[in-house]
Amino acid sequence: MQFDMRSLPMAVRYKIITSTITPRPIAWITSMSASGVVNAAPYSFFNAVGSEPPLVVLGLLKEPASRTLKDTARNIVETGEFVVNLVCEDDAEIMNQSSAAAPPEVSEIDYAGIRTEPSVVVAPPRIATSPVSFECRKVAALDIGTQQTVMIGEILYAHVRDEFVSDRERIYFDTPAMKLIGRTHGSGWYVRNSDAFQLERPRFDPSRLAPAGEDEAAGK
Repeated sequence: MQFDMRSLPMAVRYKIITSTITPRPIAWITSMSASGVVNAAPYSFFNAVGSEPPLVVLGLLKEPASRTLKDTARNIVETGEFVVNLVCEDDAEIMNQSSAAAPPEVSEIDYAGIRTEPSVVVAPPRIATSPVSFECRKVAALDIGTQQTVMIGEILYAHVRDEFVSDRERIYFDTPAMKLIGRTHGSGWYVRNSDAFQLERPRFDPSRLAPAGEDEAAGK
């Protein structure tokens, strides 16, 4: 089955994307309004896109009816700062509670009972129970289309909880022990990051480009 994404309604395009591009890591974003209200909200249109400088990208959907920025996007545009907190299994329920459509004057930190710690170089706090938190500054906010803002942020400061650092000298992390979760197909579905396999990157082998039958002709 084929889909011409140019002609489909937004809801259908969204369904195709979220049902197939999985698993998606979750950015549990903490931000702060200009008046000092701390916002916390999870987003799965998120990933790392660079290391020099270290960059993350967020896809922040707007309010469907008014096409205005939601709290997270507005806070980042106004203040230029945010924290990406990664989500572990133990935080799944409280993270889900923070996704409720609370009014702008209500802090999801209070509403969902989220424990926070002060950040080092940005104003929004980080989530204390998150295995990993990245303090970020806005590099660019791009309104591409009418329903979304693509946010690029630079990681200024990283926090990894001590119990997940397996070797401080070589900077090795026990990533499986973090028990991070991601989003997968369908509304409300999540995936655990506990089933992994390893493939070593191969060396380039020119013999793989030999025309068919050449090996037989050469007596190989």
